[in-house]
Amino acid sequence: MPGMASRPHSPASAPLSALLERALGLIAFTVLMLLGAPLPAQTAATPEYQVEAVFLFNFTQFVEWPPDAFTDSKSPIVIGLLGEDPFGTYLDEAVRGEKIDGRALVVRRFRRLEDVLVCHVLFISQSEAADLDRILSELKGRALLTVSDLESFSRRGGIVRFVNENNRVRLRVNVEAAKAARLTISSKLLRVAEIVATETVQ
Repeated sequence: MPGMASRPHSPASAPLSALLERALGLIAFTVLMLLGAPLPAQTAATPEYQVEAVFLFNFTQFVEWPPDAFTDSKSPIVIGLLGEDPFGTYLDEAVRGEKIDGRALVVRRFRRLEDVLVCHVLFISQSEAADLDRILSELKGRALLTVSDLESFSRRGGIVRFVNENNRVRLRVNVEAAKAARLTISSKLLRVAEIVATETVQ
């Protein structure tokens, strides 16, 4: 999974074998999404978070950010973790050496919301549950894909929620929140996700 391909470029710029590998990677991810990602066998790391780490990497291929989300054409895509890190080194391994449209992928860990300055995909940990509404309120308007497995996350204004159903990881996406963040999510991803709207949580 960690070696899944980057978004393909011009056929003339890459060997046929590399293009084939990328195409197969995207096909495999699409099948993964259609079926719901099965959790791997139990290992020392939490299986659910291994799958979620791969999803975080692949989101960078199915989301477009506005130009002002980056300093320049070479600025990296930052995948951030807010709060306690449930992934260990797995997310770092998933993105190592990968590039999307010429941009490197980097992982950054944030202990406080105030530290989230440059970030494009932000996973909000379970440790932040008590402060979730404040976090989402303060992130509102930023070109940032918010992701979490917290209860009612996408219905409270988060963009993507991971849901474990029958031992498979599935997605719930708040399209309104994505538009408010000026993000364009590929229809390929939306077709295999449950679309939800923001609602008031009692």
